[in-house]
Amino acid sequence: MISRVTTPLGRSLARIGLTPNIITVVGTVGVVASALYFYPRGELYAGSVVITVFALFDMLDGAVARANDSASGFGAFLDSSLDRVADAAILAGLLWWFIGEGDDPLLAGVTLFCLIAGFMVSYIKARAEGLGVNCDVGMAERTERLIIILVAAGVGGFGVPYVLAGGLWLLAAMTLLTVLQRLVETRARLNEIDEGPRDVDTNGANSEA
Repeated sequence: MISRVTTPLGRSLARIGLTPNIITVVGTVGVVASALYFYPRGELYAGSVVITVFALFDMLDGAVARANDSASGFGAFLDSSLDRVADAAILAGLLWWFIGEGDDPLLAGVTLFCLIAGFMVSYIKARAEGLGVNCDVGMAERTERLIIILVAAGVGGFGVPYVLAGGLWLLAAMTLLTVLQRLVETRARLNEIDEGPRDVDTNGANSEA
């Protein structure tokens, strides 16, 4: 369903000369600038709308890569790396608001926890893959986390009570659970490798790899 929308847009952007890496950089810069401009001022609704526009634009990098057959390993690396920057900027903007005019130390702490835990979710997956195992489990991957925080901030910007606080606590709980899920999954898969059959030499002794 989503590809029916992104594929034509990707082709259009490719025809005007935009590359996947340009899409990635522009989308990230837009998210970072919007989050650090609107959120610290308490303009949560406007900030969430603009951030969503740039986040959706950033999603078109894959469609452009398919349209002009320019997918690359570095492109995937750049996209993943800049996603972390964008996520951090969104939470940093909210943190700035809470420790400033928002004056809510408790939610500032919850926001900081979400920022750190979000990095842990990504790091565990990357480290597991570096050790040769897959780790795609978890109930709160990047898309889910973005939806929760942007909806909570946007609705909270209308003055609806407790929505932003509830969204942040929900995000903190789901992110923590995802960290634990990935730790357990990675441990299980690495144990399978460690306990797997080993090569045996002609004398019956385990060979060294």
